[in-house]
Amino acid sequence: MRLWIGLYLPQLPLEVFSPRWCNSSSNGGGADGADADNAAAGDPGIVVLEQERVMALSKAAHIEGVLPGMRRGGVLMLMPDARIVQRSHEREAEALQAVAMAMLQYTPQVALAEEATLLLDIGASLRLFGGIRQLCAQVRANLRTLGFTGCIACAPTARGAWLLARRNAGRAVKMDSLVRRLNRLPVSLLPPARPFAAWFDGLGCRRLDELQRLPRPGLQRRCGRALLDMLDAAYGHSPELLQWIEPPERFQARLELFDRLEHADLLLAGAHHLVLQMTGWLCARQLAVERILLLLEHERGRVACPPTAVEVALAEPTWRDEHLMRLLRERLGKLELVAPVIGIRLEAQQLQAMAPPTDSLFPDPGGSEEDRMRMIELLVARLGPENVLQALPHADYRPEIANAWVPVHQKVSAAVRAAQMPPDVQSLPRPSWLLAKPLALLMRDHRPFYGSPLRVASNPERIEAGWWSQTQTRDYFIAEGKDHALYWIYRERINGSGEDAAPRWFLHGLFG
Repeated sequence: MRLWIGLYLPQLPLEVFSPRWCNSSSNGGGADGADADNAAAGDPGIVVLEQERVMALSKAAHIEGVLPGMRRGGVLMLMPDARIVQRSHEREAEALQAVAMAMLQYTPQVALAEEATLLLDIGASLRLFGGIRQLCAQVRANLRTLGFTGCIACAPTARGAWLLARRNAGRAVKMDSLVRRLNRLPVSLLPPARPFAAWFDGLGCRRLDELQRLPRPGLQRRCGRALLDMLDAAYGHSPELLQWIEPPERFQARLELFDRLEHADLLLAGAHHLVLQMTGWLCARQLAVERILLLLEHERGRVACPPTAVEVALAEPTWRDEHLMRLLRERLGKLELVAPVIGIRLEAQQLQAMAPPTDSLFPDPGGSEEDRMRMIELLVARLGPENVLQALPHADYRPEIANAWVPVHQKVSAAVRAAQMPPDVQSLPRPSWLLAKPLALLMRDHRPFYGSPLRVASNPERIEAGWWSQTQTRDYFIAEGKDHALYWIYRERINGSGEDAAPRWFLHGLFG
């Protein structure tokens, strides 16, 4: 089934309302958004001018009497302290591109349409995301995270979804439902019909169903072919060609903050704004990220200092934003800023092909490997990479050489990880805790002593290994103390005679 989502974002610059990542207030995607009311709370008034006339304003400015279309002088007369900004089409395009990049996580077919509207072909994604209601809810949640509110509509045709989104007319999954909704829409919603609005009004043609009943040859001679093509595309009578958004070869996104922030934890919402874009880019490129770099940009000029780098290394590649945000929350929560932050930049540094889903029918007990890797990454973010280690085995008979501990994010090849001792050695008992350095034991009544006299409780295991001056010759035993604790001790084998030939005992491990 072919189904489209139309996502309409009113063309307002980012400067209109205070963004979420600067304070606790929210910014609406349009001046009529519910979040816009909260954004203006406590603000002296924000007014956006285009050609010296008001084209958007906050609620505080509206309360003071500022109206759309008012000139700058009238605004300053009513609100001398108003914050006046100029509309920036470049910033609007950047914001729309950021939303489009985030939407790539739901479908690779995302197109930019007229008047700040995105079209998403989500027919093949419905089952993956749990149906149209769940998918629209996720899209709306992503919009709020990015700092916008928008109008979301669904339709079996791309142009139909565009029209429903522009009018905020809801969802129409089937074609007959779409036709009923389109018939009630005004003719002025079609861009090619707007220059002829007075002519249509004189004919009494105000809705699309009335436009459909007009003679097509005369309508084409008067208004041109573009109007009929758009109308036929909306009703599904003709196909429509769209140009899909192409993700760049390399991901790098930047967000300029609206205020200087002095606490790192306040940057989390802005970081989420960038991570959502990266998530869409990763899904579109079928990649997973292993290492990301978040750069916190500080003041410029005479007091300039280099950006603060926050690097997050993952034990297992991922392309989901939830896990990345958990790690960034831990890192930013412990970070002390050297200077206020005015902008943040995110880079995907280490990538690999996205792994296919598991082919097992039943999940592994105790969680999947991905769950365990996420837990390890969370520990690294909290405790630091030097405090979370992994085993690095070596094919050596000496216990202190047979294994080393390295940071968990260090890559260990499969050949090294598979290094094992011969089967006869694997069957021998080994202690749960091995001392970093063997501890020399005292001798009392010709018996090794560690808190109490130790009684040998096993046959000896002889280990001879090493080269040249590093040769080790030892006899290992399991010993038991008076508290019934078990210890792994060894006796050095020394060739010779006399006092220097007396055996020396060492404690090397403890059994659990």
